[in-house]
Amino acid sequence: MTQDELDQILIRAKEIAQRYRALTGRPLGIAGEIGEHEAVRLLNLTRAPVREAGFDATRRRNGREERLQIKTRCLLPKSKPGQRIGRIDLQKPWEFVLLVLLNEDFDATAIYEADRPAVEGALMEPGSKARNERGALGVAKFRAIGRKLWPPSSI
Repeated sequence: MTQDELDQILIRAKEIAQRYRALTGRPLGIAGEIGEHEAVRLLNLTRAPVREAGFDATRRRNGREERLQIKTRCLLPKSKPGQRIGRIDLQKPWEFVLLVLLNEDFDATAIYEADRPAVEGALMEPGSKARNERGALGVAKFRAIGRKLWPPSSI
């Protein structure tokens, strides 16, 4: 399968997910796949093998391979504040977590990156059962501990 074929399939999948949400008011559950695809495409990453424990993609930087866990959140115009991203498993091997933010059309609007020490520190902060026991960070917290990778800031 070529990259163009994959892009065309995901365009159709986005249309179906939008229609499904319009008809049911519920998400179809494809945001994670779209987010991974967008991160790989926009940041020129290498996809990890299917079902790789702990990471979804890799990149080479400074002569070494880095493992990246990719999380995605679709933010709708009337979304409640305090949305959380999926579970981050500290027992798995990875060096960075990427957060891909999608709009209501499932188009990427931003990609943030946080390194393992920052993520571990945020997850271990006292006071939140969701953070401490379930490994779930809020989108705002992730933005605060991470840095924006995409779109690149204009100078």
